[in-house]
Amino acid sequence: MRLLHTMLRVGDLERSLAFYTQVLGMRLLRRKDYPEGRFTLAFVGYEDEDQGAVIELTHNWDTTQYEIGTGYGHIALEVEDAYATCDRVRAQGGNVVREAGPMKHGTTVIAFVEDPDGYKIEFIQKDGRAD
Repeated sequence: MRLLHTMLRVGDLERSLAFYTQVLGMRLLRRKDYPEGRFTLAFVGYEDEDQGAVIELTHNWDTTQYEIGTGYGHIALEVEDAYATCDRVRAQGGNVVREAGPMKHGTTVIAFVEDPDGYKIEFIQKDGRAD
């Protein structure tokens, strides 16, 4: 068995695709409209689906906003430099909600940003430690 994808419901697919591809640097792997069901599925990721887990963005055409439940946590991405990654996200209009720095009670450098729908994405610095 292997992890295939994580699904997020998004209110504005084009806005979300721009964030995940332009701000976070993922690729749009596939996209399909389902007119009879009035929804679109778009899959984004850093690797092809047969190589790694991806994110499925589900856009229900008649819904423009969702409540993020209290059970949802975040998506985690490994980055070379969390400080520089936050600067790049901010420069592209992204929302940094926790600046890069050592995690509480530890030394691993982390940061958090939010996508356009408010989903949190954690950056974990690759070497794990503060410089």
